[in-house]
Amino acid sequence: MEKYRVLLADDEEEIRSGISRKIDWSALGFTLVGEAANGEEALELAEQLRPDVVLTDIKMPFMDGLELCRRLKQFLPGAGLVVFSGFDDFEYARQAVGMGVFEYILKPITASELSEVLTRLRERLDGQRMERRDMETLRRRYEESLPVLRELFYTRLLSGQLNPEQVRERAARYEIDLPDGLWTAALVHVDAPGRDELLLLSAQSFLQEHFHLDGGQGRVVLYGDLAALLVRLESMNRLYPLLEELDRLSRLSQSYLGISLTTGVGLPCQGPEELHRSLDGARSALDYRVLMGGSRVIYIGDLEPNAAAALSFEEEDQRALSAAIKLGTPEQVKGNVQALVARISQAGLALPQGHLFLLELVTCLLRLTRSAGVSVEEVFGEGFTGAVSISDFSNLKALGDWLEVRCLRLHELLGRQRSDLAWSTVERAKDYIARHYADEQLSVESLCSHIHLSPTYFSTLFKRETGISFTAYVTQVRMEEAVRLLRETDEKTYRIASQTGYSDPNYFSYVFKKQFGVSPSKFRAGGNP
Repeated sequence: MEKYRVLLADDEEEIRSGISRKIDWSALGFTLVGEAANGEEALELAEQLRPDVVLTDIKMPFMDGLELCRRLKQFLPGAGLVVFSGFDDFEYARQAVGMGVFEYILKPITASELSEVLTRLRERLDGQRMERRDMETLRRRYEESLPVLRELFYTRLLSGQLNPEQVRERAARYEIDLPDGLWTAALVHVDAPGRDELLLLSAQSFLQEHFHLDGGQGRVVLYGDLAALLVRLESMNRLYPLLEELDRLSRLSQSYLGISLTTGVGLPCQGPEELHRSLDGARSALDYRVLMGGSRVIYIGDLEPNAAAALSFEEEDQRALSAAIKLGTPEQVKGNVQALVARISQAGLALPQGHLFLLELVTCLLRLTRSAGVSVEEVFGEGFTGAVSISDFSNLKALGDWLEVRCLRLHELLGRQRSDLAWSTVERAKDYIARHYADEQLSVESLCSHIHLSPTYFSTLFKRETGISFTAYVTQVRMEEAVRLLRETDEKTYRIASQTGYSDPNYFSYVFKKQFGVSPSKFRAGGNP
């Protein structure tokens, strides 16, 4: 098994050396990856090395062990922390326990005592690691949560929040059989006073148990205060047998359950990913129950015969297209455009009848272009005014090709813009550091407050763009300025320390010597390498 990485922090070199030599790290399941002589250095090393365990003294210069533990908990929450102290102080121990420190050890430390602590710590880390890696445990937890995940999936499916790829991927993951083909949705309203959840559950169970249709398969899920019946049909010929079956169930529910059911049925659609559109029709059908009265089945196609010709670029279409262009891959952009064009074809409309749909789609692209600060001409070409007609295209393929080119161009420009923004953000950060490196309170938090980014995101972005951490970069800037002042001025070392962001001249000298191998005074005297 992979050994756990240990960072040791103590300002006494003799103690560090003793611990390093006397502990059989490998036999205990550890490897010592770094040593630090103070809290500041330990924090910087921890940021670079990401240790699994940190052994630290409480009393250290520049940053004490408790403050170090508090900072480590922010970005290494899973690390095991062991604190040494030369003081039998209850307050120290209380604070250490409050920060989740594994063990509080009083000095002097013996090899056997520390080995025993490390053994226990390894057992806990092993347990945590095994728990994370225990696939059976994960599978059991997953299976326990599967009913909730399936319910959430159906809710999002029927609300139109999933694209076709997500529908297929999640249905397979949750072991739900949703084959392609002709589908329709029905919404069942329990005609009872109030909102009795037990009656709704009874209706769901009743429908699931008694629904039967030759040439069709159905499943019942809860959707808000209604039961939704999702039915796959072998062909359109099975639609009216479905209505007859739902009417039979409506009558049967009165004798079985003593409750009346009113069912709204939407238009059939192609593929389970389109069920939210059929559901909209089912919801519209239910709106007629007040006018029509009684427990019955209402098919939207009977009441609104032109509903099949309805085609609109809806809010979920805008979200899906925008997400693909902003964050998706070129393949996802193409797939989204193809699905939208296929909608026109599936609606059975003549080309001119899809004009409004096209205008709404182009308006979405124009809005997205302008909100990103991109030139309309860069996406649509010189002289584009937004006036485009579906009759400009000879067929749906020509329309799809035209849209695909524009969407891919916008996708490319936004990607380039994000890259430029990352570079710009890092340059702003560098400029801020250049103007504030003398402030000892300079931190990633203060900088992020200025540029309005979260510290976690900024730290990742900064290291990705520069190759070094924020702390290392600030130290580099401060040391470069310190070298300049030592070479070009006669300022005292303690004043140079203050001018480069170090309130403690001793810590300044420590960092300088660590960086250049000589003290500031020797550097000035010509001892620099």
